[in-house]
Amino acid sequence: MNRNELIELAASLARPFSPSEDCTAASVAAALVTASGNVYTGVCVDAECGIGFCAEHAAVAEMLKAHESTVRMIVAVNEDGAVLAPCGRCRELLWQIDGRNEGTWVVLGVDEEARLRELLPHRWKPSLGG
Repeated sequence: MNRNELIELAASLARPFSPSEDCTAASVAAALVTASGNVYTGVCVDAECGIGFCAEHAAVAEMLKAHESTVRMIVAVNEDGAVLAPCGRCRELLWQIDGRNEGTWVVLGVDEEARLRELLPHRWKPSLGG
């Protein structure tokens, strides 16, 4: 799956709704393709109490259910069709689930992408023993 197809897939899922008066969902959707070529998607959840998660987290959870962890490319798109850069929490999650994801292509726009390692250039790495 190429960048434009991934953007289109995510855009098709960004259809916000309110399952309750305390929660909204799907104002942002994400799609990712793994190293093996499988595609996983997710939508964000925003709860009034502050508990919720990004669309990228939901897509990653779907991927992990299938026992995959290496992401070739990922994109997030809002309800207006705009491509969104992943937040720092999402970037860090991608890195931590599999170190090989430092090479993941992160779609930043219709004509722009960057490797995850470029978005986390000074990432802290703990040293063993303190």
